[in-house]
Amino acid sequence: MKIVEPWIKVERIDGKKIMKKIERACRTCYRSEGNISEDSYKNLLKNCITKGHESVLEHEKVTVRIYSDIGSYKDLTRHRFGSFSIESTRYCSYDKDKYGNEIKFMNPIYIENEEMYNIWKETMENIEKGYIKMRKLGATVDMCRELLPHSTAAEYTMTANIREWKHILSLRTTNHVHPSIRQVLIPLLKYFKEEMPEIFDEIEYDEEFNPKYYAKLLIEDEV
Repeated sequence: MKIVEPWIKVERIDGKKIMKKIERACRTCYRSEGNISEDSYKNLLKNCITKGHESVLEHEKVTVRIYSDIGSYKDLTRHRFGSFSIESTRYCSYDKDKYGNEIKFMNPIYIENEEMYNIWKETMENIEKGYIKMRKLGATVDMCRELLPHSTAAEYTMTANIREWKHILSLRTTNHVHPSIRQVLIPLLKYFKEEMPEIFDEIEYDEEFNPKYYAKLLIEDEV
């Protein structure tokens, strides 16, 4: 058994370029392309968002790769306008060399009570033992995956347009959301706020969530 930490990989984006593309698409509605200037997108986007004219945000998208627990993607896949490719527990046989002959479990560091944490850890160890034993007895991966808990680590790719990201991050970074989701999405929101403030600055998030719990944010040229 291996206990691992979450991360989120985000494609390197040029927020200004994205917003200017959205501006150009939006100005089609008014045939006001002649009013485009270096910073004209700022007021235009703010006005669109204030008036609820957010369909223009759908012209651009961002892709991320997330390494978190199974429970987090079960929640995120409820968002209908996102596209997901998820590590399959039906085909990934964790008793094989490719996976280190072990199951990886996401570290629930927000379980700060030592006794509770040790109970969780012991439970995960027993689950792995059961998984390996079933495989040795000839059980299929389909059968063995019935043992896997929400804490099982999994990698998934998620793509959404800017409007949907705005919606998701508005809902999924508050104190009502499970910690494993706040771990990965608060750092993403903060990155979007830096790159596209005219779109994401208004979104409030759980600022009391301890930053030491944040997933590592990695910016890459390709995700």
